Amino acid sequence: MLEKKEILDVEKVIRDFEVLTKDAENVQRETLKMILEENGCAEYLQNLGLNGRTDPESFKACVPLVTHKDLEPCIQRVADGAFSPILTEKPITTISISSGTTQGKPKFVPFNDEMMETTLQIFRTSFAFRNKEFPIENGRALQFIYSSKQIKTKGGLFAGTATSNVFRNSQFRKAMKAMQSECCSPDEVIFGPDFHQSLYCHLLCGLIFHEEIQLVSSSFAYSIVLAFRTFEQVWEELCDDIREGVLTSRITFPPVRSAMAKLLKPNPELADMIEKKCSGLNNWYGLIPELFPNVKYIYGIMTGCMEPYLKKLRHYAADVPLISADYGSSEGWIGANINPSLPPESATYAVLPNIGYFEFIPLKENVEEHMQENGNVSFLSMEPKPVDLTEVRVGEEYEVIITNFGGEMSCSP
Repeated sequence: MLEKKEILDVEKVIRDFEVLTKDAENVQRETLKMILEENGCAEYLQNLGLNGRTDPESFKACVPLVTHKDLEPCIQRVADGAFSPILTEKPITTISISSGTTQGKPKFVPFNDEMMETTLQIFRTSFAFRNKEFPIENGRALQFIYSSKQIKTKGGLFAGTATSNVFRNSQFRKAMKAMQSECCSPDEVIFGPDFHQSLYCHLLCGLIFHEEIQLVSSSFAYSIVLAFRTFEQVWEELCDDIREGVLTSRITFPPVRSAMAKLLKPNPELADMIEKKCSGLNNWYGLIPELFPNVKYIYGIMTGCMEPYLKKLRHYAADVPLISADYGSSEGWIGANINPSLPPESATYAVLPNIGYFEFIPLKENVEEHMQENGNVSFLSMEPKPVDLTEVRVGEEYEVIITNFGGEMSCSP
């Protein structure tokens, strides 16, 4: 009996999003209450004198604003296998290792089932809005995703990159199937030990399923650009693999070779078609739609430090829309891109009020307003007080403070 395929009800996801955001203030209070109730017995909160209170006012009065560095001793104890609940009452199941771009070195971030669910909620929400604008049906995704090897901490917890923890979670593939965005590459490629071998196989899988590919994605714009720069160098070898039905000897890891052998069959016609298309391109302009004629959009984080790669990505994409992925940090997700038709340079993000409790520190004050009120500018030396989600003003700049389900309490990413 065939398993019934679950398809995400995008209209319901959007309706749920509208309900949550229209009542954001109450949702935020309930989210904070849930976090504090779930973790009230944890050592960190016990030492702060909340005494079971869960309202925002008591929370702000008792729980200090901290950076990740302030929480490192607690997180290290969790990683080392401390028996008592330290940051969360529910056990931390995994540790995420950040890229190190913020502090100059990788940091440990607690990861648990609730954090996985908030990740999937962000994915579902942004997909629902994308699919209204750029609908895909029964397609595959060419996803340049990689899961680095996990290590074990002193306390026996698995630790890996945040993406590795997501990709290795059983709920991830199920969610991607429901969003009709399942990676065209087998798990052995995603979890392969060598990045360059996995990248080559991702490209090969994309070509094998070229007519079924409806979106191209990766965590970051840079990774997509790197993939197609690599394609420029290896496309003839890829064509040889497809023509002969035999994988190049550059792929040495047996499980990857075995998985690819199940997909790769001799196909001279496909190899000739790819060769003709590549030979006819002018400096590889429009490479992506030439190879994947049914692609609807290209998706990945394209803002911030990824913006310099947009020019090259647009060169490969031609008129295929670029959509920037969601807004988050090592400590957790913050907002979803619900306006996918906007170019990445103009991307905006809607904060989901039930995935964490959010506060915002103003980065600048209105000098003229304060001079009129106070008669001086001494306020500039004062530490600005955080404001709640529903108190932020359009056009102002803020630093985000996250309190999440993984034990990051009032933490500045």
